[in-house]
Amino acid sequence: MPIKSCEHVPTEIAQPHAQHQRGCEDCLKTGDTWVHLRLCVHCGHVGCCDSSKNRHATRHSHAESHPVIRSLEPGESWMWCNVHERQVG
Repeated sequence: MPIKSCEHVPTEIAQPHAQHQRGCEDCLKTGDTWVHLRLCVHCGHVGCCDSSKNRHATRHSHAESHPVIRSLEPGESWMWCNVHERQVG
């Protein structure tokens, strides 16, 4: 299935907050761990993925109404829209 465009993807993708490029912002505050990292493309928040117990990236997305996240894993550049629940480009 081809990756579809999405009106929720901003024209400029935010960069990770400089002080939080080393991990999930929320897990680092509490001393917790994560599996993979995701970037909010709207504001630069770095959160943990849905395979992590805290699911901070999705929590941030819903709390802030920032629908699109991007993988921060090496070699990955995919984006996901939480409104459409699909990979977007």
